[in-house]
Amino acid sequence: MRTFVLATANAHKLSEVRAILGPEYCVRSMGEFAGAPKPDETADSFRGNALIKSVALALWLCQNRCVPTQDTSVLADDSGLEVVALAGAPGVQSARFAALDDGRPGNSSDRENNAKLLRLMEAIPKATRAARFRCVLALTPCGAPDGGALGVGLETFLASQTIFFEGTCDGAIAANAGGTGGFGYDPHFVPSGLDRTMAALGEAEKNRISHRAKALAMLCKSLHSQA
Repeated sequence: MRTFVLATANAHKLSEVRAILGPEYCVRSMGEFAGAPKPDETADSFRGNALIKSVALALWLCQNRCVPTQDTSVLADDSGLEVVALAGAPGVQSARFAALDDGRPGNSSDRENNAKLLRLMEAIPKATRAARFRCVLALTPCGAPDGGALGVGLETFLASQTIFFEGTCDGAIAANAGGTGGFGYDPHFVPSGLDRTMAALGEAEKNRISHRAKALAMLCKSLHSQA
């Protein structure tokens, strides 16, 4: 069975990925590996941050011989909300949107992030509240041929072997929260063509239309084509 080690400490993301991929794949959490790295996400794009997380964990797993190299890969997700009226913000800063205001380290709570979003959107008319969720997945192998790196550093080799998959979900920002499911900005995001927020959708429907579901569908299609 193909195994993915998910490079996130976010239990919601882990649960979603497992539900979307189903029993065909084994999805392990980086939390199973004591000492696994949590690198700073310093890139200015989802792709760049996904690459940082994926390569750092794959390199650590290789160096510590934590997993079998065959059929095991690291899967890193970097995703967030892009609001057109806010010039694409919060974007790559989605998880620490509110924390940016006072320079706090780490992420801010969903409640704080949503409160800031609504404050900034307060004067924006309903017709111009377009937004999208974006997800970029980075898939990095957990090994190199013969344990080496073909004359280059192992980190460089792993980065060169990383492939990416992207998915988006278009919609708009609702003024009032709706639903109790999901996480992050889900209570204020209404997907295009629907009249309910992402948080008001059932798990099955969300996992069919979400940005993460679309990126994972692209990943599965790629893997099946190689089989």
